[in-house]
Parts: sequence; structure tokens; C-alpha cells
Amino acid sequence: MKIVTWNINGIRTFRSGIKKALDSLDADIICVQETKVTRDLLDERTAIVEGYNSYFSYSRGRSGYSGVATYCKDQATPFAAEEGLTGLLTSHDGAIRCYGDHTEFSDEELQLLDNEGRAVITQHRITCHGQTQLVSVINVYCPRADPEKPERKRFKLQFYKLLQSRAEAILKSGSHVIVLGDVNTSHRQIDHCDPNEIDDFEENPGRKWLYGFLHIEQDDQERNEEIIAEEHEAPLNHSGRGKFVDMFRFFHPTRPNAFTCWSTMTGARQTNYGTRIDYIFADCQLAKEQFVAADIMPEVEGSDHCPVWGQLSGSLVPSLKPPAFCTQYLPEFAGKQQKLSRFLVKMDQKIAPSNPRGALPGSQEEQERRENLNPSGRGEKRPADSVLPKGKKIKTTKPQGNLLTFFKPKTVNVVSSIESADKQCKINLHQDEVNSTPNPSVNPKVTDTAEACPSSETKEDRKSINVDSSTSQSLTLASNSKKGSVFWKAVLKGPPPAPCCKVHGEPCVLRTVKKEGPNVGKQFFVCARPQGHASNPEARCNFFTWVEKGK
Repeated sequence: MKIVTWNINGIRTFRSGIKKALDSLDADIICVQETKVTRDLLDERTAIVEGYNSYFSYSRGRSGYSGVATYCKDQATPFAAEEGLTGLLTSHDGAIRCYGDHTEFSDEELQLLDNEGRAVITQHRITCHGQTQLVSVINVYCPRADPEKPERKRFKLQFYKLLQSRAEAILKSGSHVIVLGDVNTSHRQIDHCDPNEIDDFEENPGRKWLYGFLHIEQDDQERNEEIIAEEHEAPLNHSGRGKFVDMFRFFHPTRPNAFTCWSTMTGARQTNYGTRIDYIFADCQLAKEQFVAADIMPEVEGSDHCPVWGQLSGSLVPSLKPPAFCTQYLPEFAGKQQKLSRFLVKMDQKIAPSNPRGALPGSQEEQERRENLNPSGRGEKRPADSVLPKGKKIKTTKPQGNLLTFFKPKTVNVVSSIESADKQCKINLHQDEVNSTPNPSVNPKVTDTAEACPSSETKEDRKSINVDSSTSQSLTLASNSKKGSVFWKAVLKGPPPAPCCKVHGEPCVLRTVKKEGPNVGKQFFVCARPQGHASNPEARCNFFTWVEKGK
């Protein structure tokens, strides 16, 4: 049995094809986080994948936010599944139950904690040494604590407590438990690229929770403290006695620079300047008896996170039928409860165009979008409208003109233009006769009347005159356009020239402050290289300069 967890940072990560991406991960159970797909944007291509059954949780309050999904191969079909940690979102058979103690949570808190679509739980059966055991897989996307929003810090800690309560309750019921996903907290200093840059690293509330949630053997603790003391000169004094084990550190207790998340804004993945915040946690017994390997996959790109995988020795026993929470039972995918508008609106038989580049793959079909925009069918001609009673005459009306004809440029009357040109030509000839001189160099042009006056031209020649006139107008417009561009370039100055950083001597990049505060909107230059540790000569140097006003 192989499991994988991956924060995909949007379903767009699977743009080349969801089945292809899932197959490439080569796992029985694939848990993804931050899908950014809500129920109304989930399409059949994303939800129903050949060879897999899927289970989605969505954000109830914000579109394009949060969301998790678990894809199970058909040979790993779970026996039970449900959404959320509280049980408030479960109203179907086949749920896992065992919700734990909620006495320290208010009803409103419980509702809010599940409304962001951050958890999906599936329960499987595995056989090991001739015995069948239950394994519950909790796929979670833990909240991030925004420093600018103190309420989110409390929300994150409440989510941690709820997660631990649910996991321990399921474990107490007799099922093994695996908790995996984006936990949004690096456990120890070895899991962070530069822990010395963070004040009170060990006092972080999320980190303290992890120490209470995880179990760390004494010999592992001593080895970890030695490596941390050697690298960071800041030994740990904690010894976790929780019920779960960090499987990556179980197999790789002292591996440094093993990160799973990097900043895309600073290009930190190039210098491996990141954190390890994606985990697979297993209960102590399962970790020791059935896990045979676990590791990270930093070579897999497509997101600001990389996948993490774990391998168990047990074999999965699939359910004959997916539980009721499976996505394939949703009405929009099961062929039930079709919208009434489908029977009232004339259906367009044309093939809908494919999604434009960059469009969210998990979007509604073209026909459904059209119905949502025009649910009553207003403006669509129904077949019944064309049937008239016998004996009724059809009143014919003059067809209306195209609205675009009112915006077409008015055509110039060629004949009147030629007549006016003819009159002007005669006046010019009269002036030439009065002012003519015997010196042919004064007027080297041929003064033949037939060639000088357009009135003696044929229709073809008149057309050529009209073309020449249009060409001259185009040249005039082009000249004015060039003058206008010069004017606007003088008024709207481009970005200031980039200075070179002092360390590398390379042109800097221009940035703008977006964080709310006194400097919001101000521009500055920094080194163009990717972010990295101060000891890395290939990383960004500390060059910084504000853009002066007026430049």
C-alpha cells in the first residue's frame, strides 16, 4: 500500500490531465490539498477519473480558496468516507463517526472550522500477516496564521485541537490512523531553512502543538539534538509523547535540507531555501509494524510544494461499492435531478469550445454556464413558438437592419469628390497659364489637360485616384500617431533604470510594496537572484534601495 500527499496549489497543476498526473504518482491513495475548487466549479473530468474514485471537500464561503480531495484507486476503494472533522457536514450513510470531545468548542466555532473545506477522511481495510485491520486516512489542509490577522492565529490553533481530538477518537475506536497533508508548521529547526531568523522559534504555538501531538523516541531525540546543536547551536529540550509519528523523520532522522515548500515569489526553490511543512503522521503501532519507507519528492514540480509518500507492507482490501460520500453519486454526475431549464431551452448542438489557456480546468461545461446565465430561457426560441393555429396569417414585417451598420464609417461620395477636384484643377490650370514662363524647369510636369484633370479620367483611373487619396490620409494619420507617441512618451515616463547590486554587479529587479502600511505602493530595487541562505554565494545579496520620487 502506497500513499501520497501533495499541496497542488490549485487544480491547474493537473492541466496536462488528471489521470496522467495521478498515474505518475504511482500510489493507491493520493491526497491533495488547496484544490481551490468549489462545488459549482467541479466538472466531471476532475471528479470522475477512470480507475479512481474521489472524495472532495470545498470551501463554503470563498471561491477559489482552500479545498482538499482524496483520490483512491479502484483496488483501494474505501469502506467509509466523510467530509470535515466535526460531523456537522455528514448526513449520509457510510460515515466514520467517532468525533471526539467538543466541549471546549462552541457550535459557531465548529461550523466555521469545517466551512473552509479542509478535511476528508476515508477508511480502508488492509491485510497484514493474515489479519485484516482498519486504517483511517485523514487528509487535511491546516490553516495558515496570518500575522496581520490575530483571529486567524486562534483559528489555526483551534483547528489543530479539533484535528487531534478527531484523530485520537478514531484511534481509540480500534482503527489505525494516518494524518497527512499540509500542516503549515515546520516541526524543528532542522525542518527550516533559516530558523535563526525567527524570533522565539521554539515558542511558536503551532510548534508546541506538534511536540504534544507527535511521539519521539528518546534515542531519536538525542540524535536530533546532536545534529541541531552542531548546525544551529540551539538544542531542543522537548521530548514528544504524543500518539503519532512523523514518518519522514522516522526513516531519515538527521537528513538536513529536506524541504517540501518554497516561495515562488523569490525563486527560493532554485537554492532550496524552504521549509518542511507537509507530513505523513501515523500512529505508533502502525508506524513500527507496517511502514517500510517514506520520503519527499522535490523533483516533482507544478506547485510551490512537492509530494510526500509513504509505503506500507499491508495489502489493501477494496470495498465492492464506494461509500455514499463518493463524488460519483453527486446528482450532477449521477444523471439525476436535471435542471428544469434543460427541458425548456432549445439545446445548442454545437460542440462547446475548449477552455482558454489559463482557465480553471474544474469549470462547468459550456452549456451549463449558458443555462446559469439565462436560466429562464429568455431570448431563446422554443420549438412551440413556431407552431401557429390554422387559418392565422403570418404578419410580415420589414427585417431590421444590423446594429453594426450604424457604427460603420460613412462612405465618401466619389462622384462629388471628383467634380470638386475637377473644378479645382481648372482653377489651377488658369493660374498656370497666367503665371507660365518659357523656362520648362519651373514646371517640369506634363501640362496635358487630360492627364492633369480628373474629369477626363476613366472609371479605373478614378479608383486609383481614390486609393492614392486614402494612402495619403493613412500617411497623415501615421505621422500624427508618431507625434502622439512621442508626446505620451515624454509625459508618461517608463520605469527607472535598474541599478546593479554591489555584490554580483548584476542589474536588479523592480518590486512594489503591497503590504498595507506606510510604504504601500512604494517601489524599490533588490538583487535579481533567488532567495537563499546568507552563506550561499549564488543566492540573493542584501542589496536594497528605494526608488526616488520623480524617477
